[in-house]
Amino acid sequence: MKTHLSITIALTICAICSGVAGATEPSPELARAAQQLAATTCATCHGVGGRSTSPAFPALAAQTAPYLQGQLQAFRDQTRADPDAIAYMWGMASQLSDPMIAAIAAYYSAQVAPAGKTENDKLIPEGRQIFEQGVVARSIPACATCHGPQAHGNAVIPRLAGQHAPYLVKQMLVIQNALRAAPVMHGVIQNLSHDQMLAVAVYLQSLGP
Repeated sequence: MKTHLSITIALTICAICSGVAGATEPSPELARAAQQLAATTCATCHGVGGRSTSPAFPALAAQTAPYLQGQLQAFRDQTRADPDAIAYMWGMASQLSDPMIAAIAAYYSAQVAPAGKTENDKLIPEGRQIFEQGVVARSIPACATCHGPQAHGNAVIPRLAGQHAPYLVKQMLVIQNALRAAPVMHGVIQNLSHDQMLAVAVYLQSLGP
C-alpha cells in the first residue's frame, strides 16, 4: 500500500513539474509594480517582505515562485475554494493579470526566508520523524519525499520551512476534509491524526532558512 502510494505521488509530481514553464524575468516596470502592490496591499496580512507575523496568514517569503503563481491563479479563477480562499483571496486576486501574478511570485520567492520559531518543542522529535520517515503503520509516506529534506520545496511543491504551525494544521485539515482540492496531498494525509499534524507543523515551523 505504501509502495503504491509512493509511486503514485512520484509519478504525479513528475507530471506536474514537467508542465511548469521556464520562468522569465518580469520587466523592471512590472517588477516595481509588483513590489509596490506587495508593500501596500499584500503586506497588510502577509507582512513586510512576506514575513507574516500572524499565524492566520501564511509567510510568503522565499516560497517557490511556481507554487505562488499557481495559487494566485487558482484564487483568481476561483478554483481554490477553501473557506479562507473565498473569504480573503478571491477578491484580492480577481483583477490580477498573468504577468502581474508572475511578477508577484518572483518578488516573494526572492525575499529572505522567515526565521524558525520554536513552540511546543516536545513535539519536534515526533514531527521530525513523521516528516523524514512517514508513518509506516498508517501507510503515510515521508513528507520530505516531496518537500525536500529541509522542507524548502521545489517548483510547484511548496516550501514549508518556517511556516506558521497553526496555518499548516488548518491547511492539512481542509485538504483532509476535501475543502481544498489537492489530490496528491489528500491521499498522503488522509490517515494522519490531528496530533500528528500538529507535531509535523511544529517541527516545520522550527526550521530556519
